Amino acid sequence: MPDLPIDEDAGLGRFRRGTWWSVTATTGFFLVFVAGAWVLDPAVALWARVTGAAALAATGLSGMALLTRRMTPSPDTPSPVSAPSVVRLPVGWTVAGGAGAAVLGGLMLAHGDDGRWSLPAALVVSIAATFLRPAPRWGLIGASALAASGVGALSGAPLPGAAVLPPAVVLVTAWTTLAMLWGWDVAKRLNDVRRLAAELAVKEERLRFAADLHDIQGHHLQVIALKSELAARLAEADPARAAAEMHEVRRLAADALSDTRAVVQGYRRTTLDAEIANATGVLAAAGIDARMSVEPADARRLPEAGRHLLGLVMREATTNVLRHSRARHAEVDYRVTGDLARLRVTNDGAGDQPSDQHGDQPGAGGTGLRTLAERLASAGGELTWEHDDDRFAVVARLPARSAEDR
Repeated sequence: MPDLPIDEDAGLGRFRRGTWWSVTATTGFFLVFVAGAWVLDPAVALWARVTGAAALAATGLSGMALLTRRMTPSPDTPSPVSAPSVVRLPVGWTVAGGAGAAVLGGLMLAHGDDGRWSLPAALVVSIAATFLRPAPRWGLIGASALAASGVGALSGAPLPGAAVLPPAVVLVTAWTTLAMLWGWDVAKRLNDVRRLAAELAVKEERLRFAADLHDIQGHHLQVIALKSELAARLAEADPARAAAEMHEVRRLAADALSDTRAVVQGYRRTTLDAEIANATGVLAAAGIDARMSVEPADARRLPEAGRHLLGLVMREATTNVLRHSRARHAEVDYRVTGDLARLRVTNDGAGDQPSDQHGDQPGAGGTGLRTLAERLASAGGELTWEHDDDRFAVVARLPARSAEDR
């Protein structure tokens, strides 16, 4: 069987070739054993034997061509994972195989064969049926079995064998052929699932990278803008303080560049400890009275994956306070009670801000609260937020147990 250009790994390719040879050898053996023996029978007229040999060759070659086409979908044919691929039936080869089977079977029936005459037609019908979906497939096989029974009954051969043996040949041939090709269909579907899983993994990693990059750039740029504005206000009143703020801006820009490179290289990992420490300095620089209630021992009780997720929540909450509120006071409370870790971030000054600015709308972009809520939910936790008058609160809960890095 030629290696045709389909996308498959070496294992699937060997399985495809093995299945093709198994089906071809099995059907070819019975076809040659039954029809070939009749063609070589010296008691049959020479013209019938020559015609039968030509019809046998046409039937066999057509069956091989149909099997090759059945097991080699074209590259532009979709292959859904929910059902076996359905390949278009080649009309030319089907007509040639059907004509050869009809001529060969008719000659065998006319020369007194009482049941084996249906085998050539049964092979062509069985292979052609594999191109169809289950309902029309079994409809074709059932109709062929009934037709074989009717032809046998009307042939004048002894009953009931003439009416029972031909449909039995059709059904057994169809069952054997479909059973062997069913294994190929299952293997192909599993390979499609494997490839789909790989593609989804790549896309998920791209989304994770985009989310981390958004977090880093958005947070650093927000702080840089804040400190630059402060330095501009202090430029005339307190040049020394303004210079110090600009040195801090330069440091933050260098940190942003370093973090971006680290994300690209896959080394950076946000942690709750680092984000709480960073929030303390940033909020204080913005003139916000930030009160932290954190027990260091509690922070260490959460595994690395959990600290990463809560670190993202802390960063997003801090950015929201700076960007979307006129807060004067903020509170951060983190504690681990039993097997549950809870992070709560609240701030005032949110009364005149629309709630969707904090990411609680479906259309909120970037890695807002809604996106983080989905990530926590997939890790067995939850993220909620509420807007009450001028106060806004973000609460994250996560199991304090080992979890897979996300």
